[in-house]
Amino acid sequence: MRIAVISDLHLGRRDAADHFGHDDSGFLRFLRFLEGNFERIVLLGDIFETLTPRTPGRKVAELLAARAAHPEIVRRFELPRYHYIHGNHDLVAGTVLGAPDQLILEADGVRMLFTHGHHHDWMIRKARLLSEAAVWAGAWLRRMRMRAMFRWFQALDLKITNALPDPERCTFQRWAMARANAHHADVVVTGHTHLGLRVEHGSKLFLNSGTCSEGQFSFLSLDTRAASYSLHTTW
Repeated sequence: MRIAVISDLHLGRRDAADHFGHDDSGFLRFLRFLEGNFERIVLLGDIFETLTPRTPGRKVAELLAARAAHPEIVRRFELPRYHYIHGNHDLVAGTVLGAPDQLILEADGVRMLFTHGHHHDWMIRKARLLSEAAVWAGAWLRRMRMRAMFRWFQALDLKITNALPDPERCTFQRWAMARANAHHADVVVTGHTHLGLRVEHGSKLFLNSGTCSEGQFSFLSLDTRAASYSLHTTW
């Protein structure tokens, strides 16, 4: 089975806080490329940005506004080959659209676990409202063009997540591998950190799809028959 994975698009309502960063027509060409080369495409969370409304707490309205702002992309996502798993920025898609928080696929003797990865973060687990308030505040920094302070918030968030290429120092990878062991998975695939990675952990494999926000193209290609698992930043 040939599977592509993209995550962390953060599609918003096209206001100043929206950091998708792509022209929709260009991103649609990318999606058609994926559709032409892969049997399944996994949307691995934070596909839509629902935590940045002007008035806090309007997550459902923000999800609907984001979908309305990108109608052609949404139509592609509704094709049968797409599988949508929610993250923390589009958590509401779990109830509104029925998006699960993980997916398990098996092909050619390989068991794969797909999960966004936000369950690793202690702040999201223990103080989700505080975490969401920080995202909301960051959106207002973007609207007020306070870019330097916004980048500082981003750097702090990355530090809290502790996403690092070194598997010995990266608690995110250790968390992901524990999830893989719990589900008897050979491959665990995550998003959330915006840091694309491919790291072997003995007989198991950790993958992160990076981000397709801020104009970036980052995706994973998984070919179970050829035993090929790669990270790509261009297409």
